[in-house]
Amino acid sequence: MIEARHLRVLRTVAATGSYSAAARALGCTQPAVSQQMKALEASAGTPLIVRSGREMRLTQAGDVLVRHATGILAGLTAAEEEIAAIVGLRAGRVRLASFPSGSSTLVPTALAALRAAHPGTRVSLVEAEPPRSAALLRDGECEVALAFRYGGSAAEAEWDGLVVRPLLVDRLVGLVPEGHPLADAASAGLGDLAGEPWIAGCPRCREQLVDACARAGFTPRIDFATDDHPAVIGLVAAGLGVAVLPELALRSVRTEGVRTLALEPSVEREVVALTLPDLARVPAVAATLDQLVLAAAR
Repeated sequence: MIEARHLRVLRTVAATGSYSAAARALGCTQPAVSQQMKALEASAGTPLIVRSGREMRLTQAGDVLVRHATGILAGLTAAEEEIAAIVGLRAGRVRLASFPSGSSTLVPTALAALRAAHPGTRVSLVEAEPPRSAALLRDGECEVALAFRYGGSAAEAEWDGLVVRPLLVDRLVGLVPEGHPLADAASAGLGDLAGEPWIAGCPRCREQLVDACARAGFTPRIDFATDDHPAVIGLVAAGLGVAVLPELALRSVRTEGVRTLALEPSVEREVVALTLPDLARVPAVAATLDQLVLAAAR
């Protein structure tokens, strides 16, 4: 009989590449990992991992078990959380992954309301830009992921099979330094900034910037790239280039030294909360999703 604890060990060994690394990740000893792997191989009736020199690799059977382990463990997590909820939503755990501008705007409001309503529910937060946030969800590393995509983005495939809760539509705005010829303009097209040096953001935002500039008829000269929004503001304020940022990102940073421009035509991204279908029925997860929706509405 295959046990869930053995599947967790197998998945960790496969992810880390060795028994010793898996032991460190799991907070146990290497002999304990070896013993549980032997028990799992006995239950499976076939070797699951083979050594090749100093490396370890999965057998075909091991690869099958690892592929199925995520769904099995997610289902068990859902069962455990639903059982806790039968007693009343006095216990529960939600691991949330969010991109930075979501972490600084939507998440605090949502989690404060969740704690007030259900003080026994524990929520932890890790920052991850899409597509990594959706990957963490599929790998069983979180229960809720905040993500975004731009119109026509290939991100649609990343969300296949997931529960998608729309939160808001976030517009991008242009940023220029004070004293720039367009500093007093209410709006501008990307083509008006074609000759400027650019400061770009996260990889997905950078890809969107290049695509939008291509539609405007030019290729941007990207001199700086940073995921840190205050750094983008600082670089623009210093006169080192221009940038575009989502309005959501501007809500939690100081914008001294820069002017914002509405972009024409507008560029927007869709911000959503994601979870797995099994987890969507877990009360603590459902409550977290509901509070994120309410935070976005505010």
